[in-house]
Amino acid sequence: EPCVDSTADGNWGVGVRKLAFMDPNAMAGLSQDDAKQMMSIIEEMQMRDSLRMYNRLVERCFSQCVSSFRRKTLEPDEERCTSKCTEKFLKHSARVTMRFQELSEQSGEAVMAQLNAANQAAGK
Repeated sequence: EPCVDSTADGNWGVGVRKLAFMDPNAMAGLSQDDAKQMMSIIEEMQMRDSLRMYNRLVERCFSQCVSSFRRKTLEPDEERCTSKCTEKFLKHSARVTMRFQELSEQSGEAVMAQLNAANQAAGK
């Protein structure tokens, strides 16, 4: 899963650790218990990545937008800034997610085409 992060120049960027599209047959050889354990580990990693991304969003928008601690609530300009910062982040995250889905679909189609070509070559 992509990890959206703030880049050094202050813009939102995508820090992608290792992008590997999982082969659907990768867990076929595992026992049911091992497959469940593997899925549990994957879900835990996804949860951790989501929490990290959320924490970065909060930290970035807070440090960028909140400048005074005179009141219990945010100043109107601070509230607008945090709203815009959050909206920008969410839009960017949605776009990145859509792009990775597109790439994943293209990758799956390419694999299927290769398998079909290999099956046709073996059948001849």
